[in-house]
Amino acid sequence: MARSGIQFQKGLSLPEFQKLYSTEEQCELALEKARWPDGFRCPRCDGEQHGLVYGRRLKRYQCRSCGHQATVTAGTIMQATKLPLTTWFLAFYLIGQAKTGISSLELSRHLGVNYDTAWLLHNKILRALSEREEACVLRGKIQLDDAYLGGERPGGKAGRGSENKIPIVAALSLNEAGHPIHAKITPVLGFSSEAIATWAAQNLAPGSSVLSDGLACFRSVTCAGCSHEASVTGGKHPNELPQFRWINTLLGNLKTSLSGTFHAFDFDKYARRYLGGFCFRFNRRFVMEAMTERIADAVCCCMPCTERDLRVAEFYG
Repeated sequence: MARSGIQFQKGLSLPEFQKLYSTEEQCELALEKARWPDGFRCPRCDGEQHGLVYGRRLKRYQCRSCGHQATVTAGTIMQATKLPLTTWFLAFYLIGQAKTGISSLELSRHLGVNYDTAWLLHNKILRALSEREEACVLRGKIQLDDAYLGGERPGGKAGRGSENKIPIVAALSLNEAGHPIHAKITPVLGFSSEAIATWAAQNLAPGSSVLSDGLACFRSVTCAGCSHEASVTGGKHPNELPQFRWINTLLGNLKTSLSGTFHAFDFDKYARRYLGGFCFRFNRRFVMEAMTERIADAVCCCMPCTERDLRVAEFYG
């Protein structure tokens, strides 16, 4: 059997990572490139002319037009961090290179920080990745399926009525050869026509061709200007449904990743950002070597937030 070019790609080895990001200066330069690829722009007046102020841990850019000073982390989700930039970049690397994800506990051991610090760092990065994925819209040929995250609570309702299960919609765009390109996996309020119509308007481009199983609510994708074809599965095993091969593989990989990596997971509160992190890695699987750089780009585009913001339950809908 021929080896998959995606699975066996070179990626970024740990020695190569250390050559690129082993010092604070290297990491600061990488963030500057990610945040201001065309040179410094003042966040207050958008001016280009600036001077540099040294003497603190991170150098400051001082705008010559308005006098505003800014560091490379100010105005991003890294704002006011006390951690070394090398710690942040090592977290970028570990999160990006782990095919099945990484838990905050394991991250704390690799980074040499306590669990609470690792949790905060991990969830800030995942928030940045999920925000980047939310901006993506799928188009063309799309496979669609429903699923649930979470298990049944002892003494609670069984099956789909369980209070601990979160409904999600998984969508996968395909190229002309029928191979997967881009994935979106999103929590929804439920599998009603209204919820799916809202989801489709936010995540699908008009004119897309959607293939789903016989779940009635999926017909609502037509409200977003998409065509829809239903293929009734009739309780068949996934192996007997070649038309849904890729979406079933995606969901199988997701569930394996979550169950094998996270032993305590509050799906009701944090599903969106963890699903966003999974999709971010999947959608950039062709360029594993650049994953650390891509994560740095996403982090630089994410606005600051507090731990309190991160611990508030996310809104689905």
